[in-house]
Amino acid sequence: MSRPSAHTRVLVLGGGPAGSTAASLLARGGIEVTLLERDVFPRYHIGESLLPSCLEIVDLIGARALIEAEGFQRKPGAYLEWGKETWSLDFGEIRGQHTYSFQVERSRFDHLLLRHAAAQGAAVHEGIEVEALEFDAAGRPSAARWTERGEGGSNGDARGTITFDYLIDASGRNGLMSSRYLRNRKYHRVFQNVALWGYWEGAVCERPGYRQGSIAVGSIPEGWLWSIPLSEGRTSIGAVLHKDAFKALNKASSREEIYRSTIATSPLLAKICAEAELVSEVTLETDYSYAAEAFCGPGFFLCGDAACFLDPLLSTGVHLAMLSALLGAASLASVLRGEVSEEQALSFFEKSYRQAYLRFLVFVSAFYDQGRGKDSYFTEAQRLSHYDVEGQSLRQAFLNLVSGIEDLSDAEAMTEHLMGEMSRKVAENLELRQDKAALACGAADVKNRLEKNAEFFDVVEGLGALHTAVDGLYVKVEPRLGLHRA
Repeated sequence: MSRPSAHTRVLVLGGGPAGSTAASLLARGGIEVTLLERDVFPRYHIGESLLPSCLEIVDLIGARALIEAEGFQRKPGAYLEWGKETWSLDFGEIRGQHTYSFQVERSRFDHLLLRHAAAQGAAVHEGIEVEALEFDAAGRPSAARWTERGEGGSNGDARGTITFDYLIDASGRNGLMSSRYLRNRKYHRVFQNVALWGYWEGAVCERPGYRQGSIAVGSIPEGWLWSIPLSEGRTSIGAVLHKDAFKALNKASSREEIYRSTIATSPLLAKICAEAELVSEVTLETDYSYAAEAFCGPGFFLCGDAACFLDPLLSTGVHLAMLSALLGAASLASVLRGEVSEEQALSFFEKSYRQAYLRFLVFVSAFYDQGRGKDSYFTEAQRLSHYDVEGQSLRQAFLNLVSGIEDLSDAEAMTEHLMGEMSRKVAENLELRQDKAALACGAADVKNRLEKNAEFFDVVEGLGALHTAVDGLYVKVEPRLGLHRA
């Protein structure tokens, strides 16, 4: 096993989608980059359903052919039974070239991206655990002390120190910088949830309107459930419950009993699992909606889950990981080429990444708002949705949202200014998708509404940082990746 050099221009911690994407982009730009990954890939990870936006970044790093050839289950959209409503989301209705995505086994997907980073010229080292960071007199991270992990995760004999000019912390939920040094992670007050999941064989979704390969989502009073069809006949099925509901159930039931009984409360998931067999243990994860108070600082950037994570209802994990890697790599590339100052790059990254995160925070809250009931834990989200922004520009509201935010509580308060508009747009989207007869006849008014609706969700779900200036800067990928002035 190769060992890290004594110095590198950019050090990346973590080999998941955020770290591998950042390393690929930097290496393709001719920048010296070293990636240290604690585990030896392939390794298991949850978060298997991708958004079409991920393929845009896969294209940028030159890995599209590899992904397409891997044999992942193609994802044409989503099917939802939410509250009293049922509808299908067809990615084919999205304009542009990215009209589908994939359901992936993350062990294979992440390994593919990591190998690709190495192929692009990044120095990739697996089985290397960073035990501590060192800082210079000004408080800037400057070195990492590492240990080579032995069999079974035990520490090996080899250890050393690597110095660096810049750090990208993509160390996932462990979040080395945020958790150990900055101590600036704040947990979301609304989405304090528990997730339980397992893997099934023989699970089948045969609902009218369901398209083979789509993710299926069903709401229940205590939360919601997912069904993600993977390759080779295996299906990932999970339940997301508010922690209070889980605690009440956990007093008298085992983890698997809670999992199975929760599935039974959903007509959608109960039907999917009716003839299926659970072929894995049930895994549990708690307290996974959070954000760091700052996503970057002198000499460092926090990417992916190291910076923030949101309730997985909209499958945003890999999207935010790869988007933040793109923003970080573009910012760093321009700093190292002397095109912008470090201060300008840090401000751009902070505002752009936080804006993307807060878009989804507001969107998820609005989505929950559509299915809430008086006796549901979703009523907690209702406090976010009473502010009416009729006549206010959504773009301006987003700019207000990301201006001067000091911590997550401020962000949550600011979401009130967007919830009314978001709730209306989600409701309109549902109405449009249900009115298939009107869509089929091609009425001009319906077509106009559909186009405006698509533009709205492009802003919410897309790579807005590629097209929208922040502090007078935006990301440009040609002729080379970097920040450009509007």
